[in-house]
Amino acid sequence: MTQQSLYIKQILVLNDNYVYLLTCRATGQTAVVDPAVAPPVIEALAGRPLHFILNTHHHADHTGANLALKEKYGCTVVGAAADVGRIPGIDITLKEGDTFNLGHHTAQIFETHGHTRGHIVYFFKQDHALFCGDTLFSGGCGRLFEGTAEDMFLSLQKIKALPDTTKVYCAHEYTLQNYTFLTHIAPEDTAVQKRFAEVQRLRKAGERTVPSILAEEKKSNLFLTAPSAAAFAKLRTQKDHF
Repeated sequence: MTQQSLYIKQILVLNDNYVYLLTCRATGQTAVVDPAVAPPVIEALAGRPLHFILNTHHHADHTGANLALKEKYGCTVVGAAADVGRIPGIDITLKEGDTFNLGHHTAQIFETHGHTRGHIVYFFKQDHALFCGDTLFSGGCGRLFEGTAEDMFLSLQKIKALPDTTKVYCAHEYTLQNYTFLTHIAPEDTAVQKRFAEVQRLRKAGERTVPSILAEEKKSNLFLTAPSAAAFAKLRTQKDHF
């Protein structure tokens, strides 16, 4: 990676959560995305400062370390304006169309309702990096806890419109389970079967499947390629009962 690129460190916590440590190499400004627990983040920082916490939504496995990290580092907590009453320690509120700067790197903010009513994603265009929380997973999408199928379908269309080169940094290692489902309902889909085989190989070798590339998701993630909200809703219901 070049001196100008955003340094991204992936941290596996709990059972299958991914937390991301982002650092602007030029300025040293550092942010953590969706910190579930504090100790692994503190260990990864290795004495360096933490300037920001970036939350995609309010669920505890994404915000559980907010207050502990804020107390230790004096960092600023960033999240959705719609979640202002539900994100611990929130300081900066963001909405659709806003931007957030981490050193020399700028994230575009998209509201992606569906999993929750206050979910946002951070897209660092120059770094081809999308931090999408629980909206999009590799081979899947988040459950509809607070939004409708229509909400999530429209949210996924925003992500689908991003460049094919985008790396999808989702918040969970759910890929094998997702493609096990997709290969069950679409046994004749060659893109699904090919990706399923690759995911099986990676997991058997103890390797991670995240980040994935958006171009691959556009080929084999049937939640992302659903042609309508109705088709998406049917697929989501099937997955919920799989």
